[in-house]
Amino acid sequence: MSGETLIRIVDDDASFARALARLLGARGYPVQSYGSGAELLAELSSECRGCLVMDLNMPGMNGLELQSELGRRGVRLPIVFLTGAADIPSTVQAMRDGAVDFLEKRAPSEQLMAAVERALASEREQRKLRERFAALTERELDVLRHVVRGRMNKQIAADLGIHERTVKLHRTAVTTKVGVRSAAELTVLARSAGIL
Repeated sequence: MSGETLIRIVDDDASFARALARLLGARGYPVQSYGSGAELLAELSSECRGCLVMDLNMPGMNGLELQSELGRRGVRLPIVFLTGAADIPSTVQAMRDGAVDFLEKRAPSEQLMAAVERALASEREQRKLRERFAALTERELDVLRHVVRGRMNKQIAADLGIHERTVKLHRTAVTTKVGVRSAAELTVLARSAGIL
């Protein structure tokens, strides 16, 4: 199931999850439902594609705790949070930690569909970005890690035990393969792709 683009619903309210799965399925989306965060985590890997539509308030592991655990495991699926009772601190934390949207469960279906579309588009972009970084060699990744820390070529050469000219060649290869022009842009993309 990891290669298929799938909308994963995580909600302990089985009747709500079924209704949501029917709604998404009727729009042509493949859907899988989970009754808890633990159930999702048992099946999920960093290779999974798609997005998550998660309840904020669940017994056991709540939505924010699940979001945090997914991050620790390197699972970078975009998240749309749904809640019956929103509060500002939870909303702020969810968005700061990368949620695509935070909606009330009674939000209009078109609003939910728009959020899901944004999440899926975000996941496609992230996947393309990770593929660009996957083209880098191990030595190019070493140089990249130094570049994003603001190190100069001379410092990188000394740290890696290679010639400064070789560092320049690796830097050129990195920027060419990733498709950027500046170290600042490279840093932003590397963080977005979860490389750092």
